[in-house]
Amino acid sequence: MLKYLAPYVHRVAISDNRIVSVDEKTVTFRYTPSKSRQSKTRSVSGHQFVGGFAQHVLPSRLQKIRYYGWMSPNSGISPEEVRWLLAIALGWAFTLMLASPVPPRRKKSLCKECGGELRAVLVTDSLGHALYSRPPPYRDTG
Repeated sequence: MLKYLAPYVHRVAISDNRIVSVDEKTVTFRYTPSKSRQSKTRSVSGHQFVGGFAQHVLPSRLQKIRYYGWMSPNSGISPEEVRWLLAIALGWAFTLMLASPVPPRRKKSLCKECGGELRAVLVTDSLGHALYSRPPPYRDTG
């Protein structure tokens, strides 16, 4: 099937230079049979010629192969991103997440004086501005 379709992907079914002659009743054209390098001529009626040519006309809304979308040279999407999007669309992402190893849990930071667990209460940038703050846990004094 591919061998048959390959010549038609990027060109029309029959080019003008392959048509040898046209008269009132017949069209004579040159063709090369598959598995042969010899060019042959064939004469058919005009009705048969148009019918054969019409078989190669694409249906409406169907285009020949072109480089659109992610295959375009101007596309900013990498093939890896396309693979990842395809995996998500096919539901493989969940499987990939299950297959990935679970990172080991970090050891909790402990206070040097009392041995209690340390929790981040305030995170600042280099200028001393607070980036993250959490109030200390509520303690009932009683």
